[in-house]
Amino acid sequence: MKLIGMLDSPYVRRVAICLKLLKLDFEHESISVFSTYDQFAKINPVVKAPTLIADNGLTVMDSTLILQYLATLAGPEQRLFPTRPDDALRAARLTGLALAACEKSVQIVYERNLRPADKQHEPWVERVRAQLLAAYAELERELATATLPAGQDSFDATDVTVAVGWHFTQMMLPEIVNKAAHPHLQGFSAFAEELPVFRSTPAV
Repeated sequence: MKLIGMLDSPYVRRVAICLKLLKLDFEHESISVFSTYDQFAKINPVVKAPTLIADNGLTVMDSTLILQYLATLAGPEQRLFPTRPDDALRAARLTGLALAACEKSVQIVYERNLRPADKQHEPWVERVRAQLLAAYAELERELATATLPAGQDSFDATDVTVAVGWHFTQMMLPEIVNKAAHPHLQGFSAFAEELPVFRSTPAV
């Protein structure tokens, strides 16, 4: 298998870390949807990262769909997704909040970096900022009462998504989301970033 995309994307990094947690062999090609657009388009004409090239040559995109496929490769022992309904519901809630935070972070970054200043619509940016802060406020409350994984072997896809999403936002938008106001998220992400699987998959 091949994973296509840059690790500075939280979606690509999410998949890369989960691949390693599942101990699935893969190659990673750091191809950008911006600077190497044409090269990416030859692999996936939709030019969406991450893109996974399966062993049979078919391509799959969207990080959640890729992870669902990878879980089937890992078999009954997969640990990315819980199977008990209550656990699955909580995982879905946390993952949804973390992915919403990623999406809103990316929207603000794109607005700042890709759209000319005179074309930026501040009311829309303020709305996205409010959505971003709401997602992290909810996640902070959830983590305050959660039983967090004690080590790398206990991480699942939800844990990876929360940690990666927070790290991305702090890397790109620290002035918007105050880490001091989110001690549980900050502590969990800091813990995760010191684990071997995260250190070997840096967001660069």
